[in-house]
Amino acid sequence: MGQIHIDYALNGIEGLCVIMPAVHGDSRGYFMETWSARDMAEAGFDIDFVQDNQSMSTKGVLRGLHFQINYPQTKLVRSI
Repeated sequence: MGQIHIDYALNGIEGLCVIMPAVHGDSRGYFMETWSARDMAEAGFDIDFVQDNQSMSTKGVLRGLHFQINYPQTKLVRSI
């Protein structure tokens, strides 16, 4: 794998993974590749990644994810 490190079955939860991209930084700032189909395939993920959403919440707002039984989706969540 090139630009990611993955922790599998986090806290014993089957299917939950933490994907940590490599961050390349210097005095000017940083750069990271947040999604690479090649790296994900090398890690064993067979995902047809077709949609990416981002939201911003104000202080004190807690957002959640919906677990979908009838139309399951793989979810990629990024916390910054």
